[in-house]
Amino acid sequence: MISRTVTAVLDAPSADVFGFLSRVENLPSWATDFARKLKYENGKPKVVNGLGELYFRIDANPATGVIDMFAGPDETQMAIFPTRVVELAPDKCAYTFTMFKAPETADELFEAQHRSLEREFENIRARFSKAELSSLG
Repeated sequence: MISRTVTAVLDAPSADVFGFLSRVENLPSWATDFARKLKYENGKPKVVNGLGELYFRIDANPATGVIDMFAGPDETQMAIFPTRVVELAPDKCAYTFTMFKAPETADELFEAQHRSLEREFENIRARFSKAELSSLG
């Protein structure tokens, strides 16, 4: 199975990064290709993007830093996107995100999704840059 992992080292406390990335309502502010819009259907979050609408769920554990993201056409067919925030120092952490290629996904689409993820990581880096953090504080 093909996978791609993207990692960012951030100059921010792991609790701050975890708190932001583990909240589904923050998804459109950083995953700007994947979640162009977030809406709710019967109380369940759905992302809207160029491929349509997908149900979306986050299972997060602050003790481990794990933020498992799930997306799919319905709640019984959801792919997992395992992510994790790892503390490196009091004001530094790493965020990793792994994506797996489903057998039915065309190679070109998977690589395009990987490029989108890399662009979206620039949004995360910008949000947690020292300049941005000082303007938030």
